[in-house]
Amino acid sequence: MAAPATLKQLETMFWIAELGTFERASMRLNTTQSAISKRVQELEANLGAELFDRSLRGARLTQKGEYIVELAREMLELHARIDEIRDGSDAPVRRVRFGITELIAATWLPRMVTQLRAAYPGAMLEPEVDMSRSLYEKLLDDQIDLIIITETFSAPEVSSVRLAEVENAWMARPGLVPDPQAVLSLGELAQYPILSQGGRSGTGLFFHKWMRNKGIVFPREISSDSMTALLGMTIAGLGVTYMPRDFLSGMIDAGKLAVIKTTPQLPPVPYSAMYRNDRPSAFTEDLVRIARISCDFSSQFQIDAPEE
Repeated sequence: MAAPATLKQLETMFWIAELGTFERASMRLNTTQSAISKRVQELEANLGAELFDRSLRGARLTQKGEYIVELAREMLELHARIDEIRDGSDAPVRRVRFGITELIAATWLPRMVTQLRAAYPGAMLEPEVDMSRSLYEKLLDDQIDLIIITETFSAPEVSSVRLAEVENAWMARPGLVPDPQAVLSLGELAQYPILSQGGRSGTGLFFHKWMRNKGIVFPREISSDSMTALLGMTIAGLGVTYMPRDFLSGMIDAGKLAVIKTTPQLPPVPYSAMYRNDRPSAFTEDLVRIARISCDFSSQFQIDAPEE
């Protein structure tokens, strides 16, 4: 079994490539040219490949040699960052990777950002706003630390912490449904075009499943993964849709949307914070805590974060 590459070997490769000759690298590393040559030969023997083209003058890297130098550069950077921590220097910048849906971005994202900045000053916040299915796939691929989506998906390696339940209601442009006080069955509602959220939307999947269990099929259905697009089509009078009631209370009060009473009523949509339970860390648990105290779907673009 070949021995692993050592830090000294990688450091040697880096400085040969950086300075152009074995001699300059030996001076930089305060050692002899023979020691430099030995490290390179040992690394080549372990890898089973030549790292320098010896048919040419000077230290000319082969293609594999160039690849090793890039890896050496990354390794030396990581080693320097570890030394900074050991020496009491500032810790490296924390990346906070979290995924949220369009509704969260339009309601309590500002509150969450305030809390994150208070807990992790100087952190590099990397939010991603996308459909629930896409965010869940990225969580499974370990591309993101925490997602907050509709509670629709599950897997053994994913933990889910319920944050809230969001009340939805059927809505339309005022006047589309003649009697605003009437209570419609879902069958009666089906006489209108239904504007529904698509298959990558967690809310869309949640309600599709609920309606399927009720035996309801809408003959005229227009689907979109964008909540904003559905809202625009609804206000334009193109059909009836389901939307978060509190989130749109201002538009309802302004007469731009009318709530349609139905029987049965729509069930509340559960939202959860999800994370990989096979990557346990206090950091992820703290992200869940921050999400829990920030969560509030009652109004748009909330700025002030609540106190714990």
